[in-house]
Amino acid sequence: MSYGPNPWQQAHWDWRAAGNFICGGAGSGLVVFTLLSDAPRLPATLLLLAGLALVGLGLLCVWFEIGRPLRALNVFFNPHTSWMSREALVSLVLFGLGLGLAAGVQSWGVPAVVAALAFMYCQGRIVQASRGIPAWREPLTVPLFMATGLAEGAGLFWVATAWQGRTGALLPALFGAVVLARWLLWRAWRRRIAPVAAPKALAWIDRSGRKLQWLGSAAALALAAPAAAGLAGGWAAPLLALAGLLVAATGIHFKFTLITRASFNQGFALSRLPVRGVPRT
Repeated sequence: MSYGPNPWQQAHWDWRAAGNFICGGAGSGLVVFTLLSDAPRLPATLLLLAGLALVGLGLLCVWFEIGRPLRALNVFFNPHTSWMSREALVSLVLFGLGLGLAAGVQSWGVPAVVAALAFMYCQGRIVQASRGIPAWREPLTVPLFMATGLAEGAGLFWVATAWQGRTGALLPALFGAVVLARWLLWRAWRRRIAPVAAPKALAWIDRSGRKLQWLGSAAALALAAPAAAGLAGGWAAPLLALAGLLVAATGIHFKFTLITRASFNQGFALSRLPVRGVPRT
């Protein structure tokens, strides 16, 4: 690594940090989509627990990344300044509400959805708070991360429920709306970072973005549209499962690329350099 005015790739967040954003976003998205569905009690409970397990796996990845894991409890002590602390506290609320729902407390459904959305928001703010990395600090990073998490969770929902054959029309339409929102947010976010991000960062982003746009957006919407319109008949569940797989896979690839490959900072910006023998003005 050479420090200077040219951007270089950060080396502090690796696949473990990416695992937190991938698993946390997909898990909380799965919780939201499960609670919005009319899935039978047992499958819904299993999917809810699977979503919580993914969130826990993501937090475990962060724990592995900590240099001193035994000090992990310190993350709870700075909610007034740290989005990581807020993420950890919201995760406790999400786990409590989710386990209560699994135990049969049905009135906790709406608070659990709010907690899952708040968890995704905290994750987006963690990334966006890294001011030195242009691709991260863009304000659209937050809604993009939330839309990606919801799309990934919805995709996993359709993959997991493909065997049931029950789709309806409202939930596939909501799935299509989330995928479309992610697509539009990605395009707007890409335009916003183009003037400030390093060329190498943009190259990595475009590489994953092509998959996200064509496979995870255009192809997925084409597959989900007949189910949303009620025209797919018995093929609705398999089509939605395939669309969900494409959406989840491309979202995971995008997040992994953004955190571990496209994370170039802006380099040093020194407007005035000290010169020996020249007095300061």
